[in-house]
Amino acid sequence: MKCLVTGAAGFIGSHLIDQLLENGYEVIGADNFITGRKENIAHLAGNKNFTFFEHDVVKSLPDVDANYIFHFASPASPPKYQQFPIETLLVNSYATIQLLELARKWNARFIFASTSEIYGEPEQHPQKETYWGNVNPIGPRSCYDEGKRFGEASVAAFIRKYNLDCKIIRIFNTYGPRMDINDGRVVTNFIKQLLKRRKLTIYGNGKQTRSFCFISDLIEAILKVAFTNKAQGEVFNVGSSHEITITELAAILTRLTGVSSDVINKPLPQDDPTRRKPDISKVKKMLGWESKISLEKGLQQTIAYFQSN
Repeated sequence: MKCLVTGAAGFIGSHLIDQLLENGYEVIGADNFITGRKENIAHLAGNKNFTFFEHDVVKSLPDVDANYIFHFASPASPPKYQQFPIETLLVNSYATIQLLELARKWNARFIFASTSEIYGEPEQHPQKETYWGNVNPIGPRSCYDEGKRFGEASVAAFIRKYNLDCKIIRIFNTYGPRMDINDGRVVTNFIKQLLKRRKLTIYGNGKQTRSFCFISDLIEAILKVAFTNKAQGEVFNVGSSHEITITELAAILTRLTGVSSDVINKPLPQDDPTRRKPDISKVKKMLGWESKISLEKGLQQTIAYFQSN
């Protein structure tokens, strides 16, 4: 069985490929390295079951076929997608439609990596899959938020019109080894500042919340969603249900690194959500999944990765 993974050299994409290969699948990866990193897949050189294309799926599609398409290509951190807003819009809209057409041609199952950001600044807490969101369509984050919403709408249209076997995964905050230390997300920002003995930057009052899921838990959920035969057309929240404040995260990382640091408070960026926690009852009930790795254990592994790199 063959799997095509776009965003192959990204944080999530590279971990997904590792697990697919370990499970015996043949994998074709594509990435244009806008935000993906060659070192994330360097260990796969010479693997006879892995083929890689340095490829922009917005411009054209790899000349291959597959049984499963995992569309994970997109900048995902606010600084990166704000640096590449047009590319972010196109990979989640035009490229999604082209890949869905490819899935029709190959009769392949299609898995779309969406995001908790489609909920925007939520008026429902925790967020359920039935919640439609509260998104600013012209704000600085809209290239990502609305790009993913368009991608979901495209998937839904192909399901209705062609009965295509598709699934949508709304990924909440995920962390772990292979993150880009300069990606601008809070976990990497804090670790970088602590390891370099710099002051910690907290945006807003630090009371805003996030729920952090370790990468291995996320990959397990993705595979459960992808390979089950009972979830055609379904949308799943995937993330940790353990909600903490940004100030609490800073305190945990300070303790784990053994580095004390002063804090600098800066204004909260426009449209940055103040609360984020998934309702995961659907994926738990249908597929028996919930996150297992504790935040402290996952952060210890993440810190160790950055210390050794």
